[in-house]
Amino acid sequence: MNELQTKVAPALQPEPWLRGTLTELPAVARGVLHAFELAQEDVNRWCESLSEADLNARPFELAPIVFHLRHIARSLDRLLAYAEGNQLSAEQIALLKSEMDPGAIREELFAEFSRGLEDAALRVRALAAGDLEQDRFVGKKQLPTSVGGLLVHLADHTQRHVGQVVTTAKVLMAGK
Repeated sequence: MNELQTKVAPALQPEPWLRGTLTELPAVARGVLHAFELAQEDVNRWCESLSEADLNARPFELAPIVFHLRHIARSLDRLLAYAEGNQLSAEQIALLKSEMDPGAIREELFAEFSRGLEDAALRVRALAAGDLEQDRFVGKKQLPTSVGGLLVHLADHTQRHVGQVVTTAKVLMAGK
């Protein structure tokens, strides 16, 4: 067993998509919500022992964990705005610009992350009942996609950033 395995408890059950849950939902929405569940579990598992200083640290100039957690929560809100047929609000744009701000408080950071996942899950459930092929447009350039494309991207983008959180957490733990 390597040193990192002794610092972080092993996962106790299969990943969410292998648990037979959320079967009442269509496959795309189910997959997205399973990705959100896995994100919450991985962040809890890998960040539990990290201090506020660790969460704000930039080892080897990597983006800090605080950025990734804020970015996940806030990008879910932005992407879902597009999926719902809206453009970004001034508040969403302001929050985007503050994602790298230093000095996050641990409890506030994890609360924002969890709330972001919970809110996104409710919104995904609402969208799942509609037409996933419906056209949507993203950003100032109004790049074309669909509701389904945005939903799949929610899962992909969330997991990409959780991977960065886990990697940065491992680097921080290895340095202790």
